[in-house]
Amino acid sequence: MYEALRAYFVEGRKPKDVARDFGYSVGSFHVLCHHFRRQSEPLFFLSPRPGPRSQPKKSAARDMIVDLRKRNYSVYEISEALRESHRPLSPTAVREVLKQEGFAPLPRRLDEERPGYPRPTIEPVADLRSFSLESRSFSTRGGGLFLFVPDLIRLEIDKLAAAAHLPGSKMIPAPHALRSCLALKLWSIERKSHIMALVADEGLGLFAGLNVIPKKSYLSEYSSRIHHTRTIQLLAAWHELLSGTNLFTGESFNLDFHSVPYYGEDPTVQRHFVSARSRRQPSILIFLAQDAESRAFCYSNADLRKGEESEEIFRFISFWQRTHDGQLPEHLVFDSRLTTYANLARLDDMGISFITLRRRSAAIMKEIVTLARSAWRVVELDIPTRKYQTPSVYQQTVQLAGRDFRQLYIQDLGHDEPTVLLTNQRRVPDKHLITRYAQRMIIENALSDAVRFFHMDALSSSVGLRVDFDMALLVVASCLYRLLAKRMRGYSDAQARQIFRDIVDTPADIRITDREVEVSFHRRSHLPIILASGLTERPVPVPWWNGRPLRLTTYQGPPKPPDS
Repeated sequence: MYEALRAYFVEGRKPKDVARDFGYSVGSFHVLCHHFRRQSEPLFFLSPRPGPRSQPKKSAARDMIVDLRKRNYSVYEISEALRESHRPLSPTAVREVLKQEGFAPLPRRLDEERPGYPRPTIEPVADLRSFSLESRSFSTRGGGLFLFVPDLIRLEIDKLAAAAHLPGSKMIPAPHALRSCLALKLWSIERKSHIMALVADEGLGLFAGLNVIPKKSYLSEYSSRIHHTRTIQLLAAWHELLSGTNLFTGESFNLDFHSVPYYGEDPTVQRHFVSARSRRQPSILIFLAQDAESRAFCYSNADLRKGEESEEIFRFISFWQRTHDGQLPEHLVFDSRLTTYANLARLDDMGISFITLRRRSAAIMKEIVTLARSAWRVVELDIPTRKYQTPSVYQQTVQLAGRDFRQLYIQDLGHDEPTVLLTNQRRVPDKHLITRYAQRMIIENALSDAVRFFHMDALSSSVGLRVDFDMALLVVASCLYRLLAKRMRGYSDAQARQIFRDIVDTPADIRITDREVEVSFHRRSHLPIILASGLTERPVPVPWWNGRPLRLTTYQGPPKPPDS
């Protein structure tokens, strides 16, 4: 700053030259000169607010820190002792004081050499060979997880791990590893590290068929061994298992992209637009497909790079053909940025109908403004609960990528700007097109539900393949929740987080006998809905319990004393 001002005032150089040489803009340099001229005393180059010259907290605790270190206290133990003596100091500050006093770091000590204070218990390692069904009783937080067991048995979930060639070991075979990972999705565990709060819960281990649920180190490493090919095989095998459930009708699909933000430093993670934060930042781009009828996710892919987005729609079509005997999807609904106009022509050639939005360009907005009032036609939507039921519509034929498409301008639909729909369905009434695209908001709600309940945005790794496996688990868990919702009266259209809150998040008492495993749910207000579902009527043999039946019951309370 001094040299820049000296070059201007003393040497007489031009402001733009001085600004260029010293890294200022011309405007900011003029402001700097203005403030210098108005300074009456020569304090311009001094900081007006000098920093602290002492550290009172460190100085007051210095003698105690030195005394405790001479007794071989670690920085964390010293910090805890200072807190108890009402002189709180962070471990980092303690470490700085010790470094100033010339103390070297303590060597790593054994647990026996550390001062005695309460520590987390060391839980057993997950091992199938230690799994036991000996008679005992215990309580579990995850009693509601056993509501999914009948569907897992009916769908033969063990075949899923074999078909996808998932990795396994003698301690944790592939089916048991898959059930362990799936339990976290079904139970809404936010991050893999949060499983450490539940490793002592015997119910989760029993659900997976292990002595205990695997810890975070195993779960973090396991999915990194599953590459994209195996993830696609997992999804294909899942579709084959669901073939007799009619969960995926294949009539219409909602498609969308979602960006999972990443906050680390990794050169392989690209920058994408994150709508929740309205900015571009390092993130993992995910493609999701949802069956419009069942509202369950049926396809996911997180192995995407920039420039591949527009072709992902055809990868989904190819996947659907392979898994459904060459049948093409009948109808697709997606946003304007999902693919290109040339690919819309390819969809038309394949005989696949679609509805999409068109971006509001300046030319389109000018055309809408100049349309005569008589050109618009009012249509009435068959949605009694909708606030805006009479939008105005103008229809025309446009040519894009050498193909004629049907285009609709829609006003009075509840948006500030007109909506521009583009489709190749030429004979469908206007109100049906508008109603169907309005239903596309279902995938927006489903994405919001997945972000909050299945924790799509809770990344714990920078490896995209791991996110790819997590999204495949999301597809499986989403379908299991939809199957469970069909059993529960009044929950067929409920979102997963509501089903979890009312039905699945139910503690239970488990009693293992020589004949069966009895899961008794604690009394709750929604327990009659579980009783009416039919899941408690008869026991179900569980293959990963050596055929031991599972019986779901309700807690009857302690036995009544005999009458006197």
